[in-house]
Amino acid sequence: MEAKLLFDDKHQWYVFARDPDKPEKIIDTNQYMVVSGKESLVLDPGGIEIFSSMLSTILKFVPIEQVTHLFASHQDPDIISSLGMWDQVIPKAKLYTPGLWEGFIRHFGCENIEFCGIEDGGGELKIGDTILQFIPAHYLHSSANFHVYDPVAKILFSGDIGAALEPQDSSLFIENFETHCDKMKFFHQRWMPSNEAKMHWLERVRKLDIEMMLPQHGRLFRGKEVGQFLDWFEALDVGIALKK
Repeated sequence: MEAKLLFDDKHQWYVFARDPDKPEKIIDTNQYMVVSGKESLVLDPGGIEIFSSMLSTILKFVPIEQVTHLFASHQDPDIISSLGMWDQVIPKAKLYTPGLWEGFIRHFGCENIEFCGIEDGGGELKIGDTILQFIPAHYLHSSANFHVYDPVAKILFSGDIGAALEPQDSSLFIENFETHCDKMKFFHQRWMPSNEAKMHWLERVRKLDIEMMLPQHGRLFRGKEVGQFLDWFEALDVGIALKK
């Protein structure tokens, strides 16, 4: 699994992606970790199929006892079906995820990890000396859904927004925004059900100072590409299955 340091100051952001050992028919995913002091947060830690790769890669950067928090943006299996295995190796950790999904997410196994449900309005989480913000992204595409914003690093973890369906060996960063749009279009039109929800999210996110946007699938956005994506997404008509 590829690992890359994205931000390094008083705290760090890492991305873990492009796992060559991932089963062929499993959708490719990006996982992230924030490290601050002796605590760390793993964002959308992934499905059960990539648990061993994720764990071995994370341990190259932090000892297991410093994996103190997990975050799941929503309930999908590619996001958090590995929970039962994390529950065994980091039993004292806390899981932050939409409270609406508790009864569903516990099907993946959560006997030891403390379940911390996020209320619909969002909130904050302190990791070491770093304060992160939970940004509501409901109905994009899940009915209870959150993103994570770091105002110091100016990074937005955007979950499925910004995602693209590409070959597993594609580059980690966008090389040409215009050609990349073709790889994002169907995903956003089909998986995102509501133009109204889209506009609510855009109104929130345009108020943030973002230098990097990190989706859960596909390539990462940097600099001007963030604004280009927001403009592109605003103009895109979503929920196309309802129009058939």
